[in-house]
Amino acid sequence: MSLILDGTNGITNLTSINSGQLGGRRNLVMNGEMKVAQRTTSSAGLGADAMTRVLDRWGLVTNTGDSATAGRVTMAQVADGPSGFANCLKLTTTTADTSIAAGEVMLIQHAFEGQDLQGIYKGVSGAKQVTVSFYVKGNANATYTCELFDRDNLRTIGQAFAVTTDWNRIELTFAADEDDGSSPFDDDNNVSLHIQIFLHGGSTFSGGTFVNNTWANQTNNTRMAESHTSILDATSRTFFITGVQMEIGATATDFEHRSYGEELLLCQRYFQQWGGDLAYGYFGGVASITTTSNAFMPLLCTVEMRANPTFAFVGAASVYDLRNNGNASHPLTGLAGDQLTKTVAGITLTRSNGDLTADVPGQLIGNNSTVGRLQLSADI
Repeated sequence: MSLILDGTNGITNLTSINSGQLGGRRNLVMNGEMKVAQRTTSSAGLGADAMTRVLDRWGLVTNTGDSATAGRVTMAQVADGPSGFANCLKLTTTTADTSIAAGEVMLIQHAFEGQDLQGIYKGVSGAKQVTVSFYVKGNANATYTCELFDRDNLRTIGQAFAVTTDWNRIELTFAADEDDGSSPFDDDNNVSLHIQIFLHGGSTFSGGTFVNNTWANQTNNTRMAESHTSILDATSRTFFITGVQMEIGATATDFEHRSYGEELLLCQRYFQQWGGDLAYGYFGGVASITTTSNAFMPLLCTVEMRANPTFAFVGAASVYDLRNNGNASHPLTGLAGDQLTKTVAGITLTRSNGDLTADVPGQLIGNNSTVGRLQLSADI
């Protein structure tokens, strides 16, 4: 690329920045600043076979077993970021793993829809490099592995990185994948790629020969660097991360900050919730009382969700109160999702006492409790 600057037309012939797009957003990661936490800000005792989400768009994948010697961690959003970052994701080991089984694993994961990755041109001639950067620290020096996992083609590429007791920015440029065995990412709303940071693993994930920064068909025992540290090797070991960015090109540019409002809207494509702010706060819209025991209430999604969501509610059904017929109180006995779409979610409300007044509108509020939350999830 040649760059022409003259006094009449300004800059001309500029076709790209960092081999990526000329304008628009650079960072493909959502909530890289770790500032959106709709579900909760902390979760403890993590380590059994599970996927746990605390901060939006970030999951902790764990399988350390159920025995008394199995490792456990707390995952939390904390206000301890490097300069320019208010928040970070923190993992703290609360139970060390004294006997590591072959299949154990613990990793942080971020998922991308295939339709958001088409500019990488993966699996074809002219495929692009991508650069992943992030800030990390811990309370002890350590070596972990950052991996890109192509879910569409079951291919992986990884690089080891070092953690110290000070905040440092890690910058990892991953090779382009033009291999004949790889196809382009699917152009749809399903998961095509994960960023995965391995923090612990048994021989199933580290028993082979790790090859740095080389795409290959998925082979589990080569996914972690031989010099890998386990976050579970000592009680109170910590790992902090924030400022995660993935961009097209071979250079790590400055982190692209977005406003909280914009980041929240991006996250709400995958998860939305109502309630939890006031003891008698309102949920959703007007409820239609269909019988003396049942009602139907629509929830209008803030943004279109990735897919038709699943519905969940927090707390007992009795912390939700359906006011009906002169503001009379009717604590619920059940809630369920019904006719869930990407833009509108229907909720069936049940009051088994049979004392609702049919055909009189109602309103769902908290029953003197901030525990209740209505949740829609289309996460991947």
